[in-house]
Amino acid sequence: MLFWLKKVIGYWLMPLPFSLALIIVGTVMMRFTRRRGLGRGLVVTGSVWLIACSNAGVGTWLIQGLEARFPSQPALLENTPLPASLARCEFVAVLGGGHTYVPDWPANHQLSSSMLARIAEGVRLVRRMPQARLIVSGPVNQRVGGPSHARLLADVAVSFGVPRERIIEIDTARDTEEETAAIRLIAADAPVALVTSAWHQPRAMELCRRQQIDAVACPADFAAPTDRVIMWDFFRWNLGGLERSTKAIYERIGATWSRLRGKT
Repeated sequence: MLFWLKKVIGYWLMPLPFSLALIIVGTVMMRFTRRRGLGRGLVVTGSVWLIACSNAGVGTWLIQGLEARFPSQPALLENTPLPASLARCEFVAVLGGGHTYVPDWPANHQLSSSMLARIAEGVRLVRRMPQARLIVSGPVNQRVGGPSHARLLADVAVSFGVPRERIIEIDTARDTEEETAAIRLIAADAPVALVTSAWHQPRAMELCRRQQIDAVACPADFAAPTDRVIMWDFFRWNLGGLERSTKAIYERIGATWSRLRGKT
């Protein structure tokens, strides 16, 4: 029950649903009640919030505050030693995300763009770490059916050259808290290279620390288009800005939720 309550509240606090809800409620109040002043205030607030979150500069600024926390792992060139932090890892764990299910499509086409970037990074690492096993995570999507998210990730990894016997699937964890708990059971005290989206990495690392996982951050799927905010972006509005703002706000709400429940 608590899991679904978190999902519902989190959805309605996202910029687009929240802004549209304010605008619709405000419009109804202006037309059908005597509280027209309050209605106008809600419409203006919703409109301003939507405009602000759709700004390319605002979106980049919000997401960079998360992505700058952990740098990307370097290019792992052949015949060059691995960074010491990676060389000691016994597992590479790829946290789950979104997918669809179309039976006639190959597994890589069923993954979201974020998940394709995550599994590509996981495969890149594990192919240079012959001693490590690959952990992939994600349950069955009840809305679309089909195999579990973990199985799709495993299938993609196999198609990219990772032997299936090196892959461990977690198909019961529904969110990052449950994923890190499951990884702790598998890895115990062994070091883990933790792969997730760069904007999600700070919260994932905090949850790993709570589980006492010896995790090495391996961010992928960077959402910010540059490593700095370009002033011209504050004069542009687009879906990319709204998407980045949504991811940044979602992560901060998730982090607050975890702190309130004593998980981080």
